[in-house]
Amino acid sequence: MRLSAPRAGALRRRAAAASFGGMTILSALRSGSALLALAALALAGCSQPAPPPDNAKLVGGEPIATRAVMVGTEGPTLPACSSISRVKDGGTDVYWAPGETRVVKARLAGGTPVSLCEAADNDAWFGIVFAAPGTDKDMCGVGRSVQNAREYQGPCRWGWIRGGTVQLGA
Repeated sequence: MRLSAPRAGALRRRAAAASFGGMTILSALRSGSALLALAALALAGCSQPAPPPDNAKLVGGEPIATRAVMVGTEGPTLPACSSISRVKDGGTDVYWAPGETRVVKARLAGGTPVSLCEAADNDAWFGIVFAAPGTDKDMCGVGRSVQNAREYQGPCRWGWIRGGTVQLGA
């Protein structure tokens, strides 16, 4: 007796029919919506909280160069930023890096409190940290010491201003 080989694809069709025999179109749709809901929940778990409102509007586009403000440059026994100061009348522009004046990061109004954290180019530039309006400046975390000098990483905003645009210690 000669056995004949099944036609191509016949085994695949029989296996699929056996696997999905009890499944109807409605049950397939239900399991698809369950998968979609599961995927949406997984993505929602990855989202991050909204940042605090900005102190100042972003004025320019992308910077040519950036340099983060360093905190803790005075050592582990002093506050991370050495001085709480205020922007002088007339306000000031905040830049992405010292000497980088092609793109303005933000504008601060006169009287805005800022923390001076770093000086560059013989005090021609100050690295500052500043809070959003209506936000407690203590939340910036620059009033306490840090073990080692490091880049400021939030939650407040940071940038560089020209020397002479703040009233020191005000």
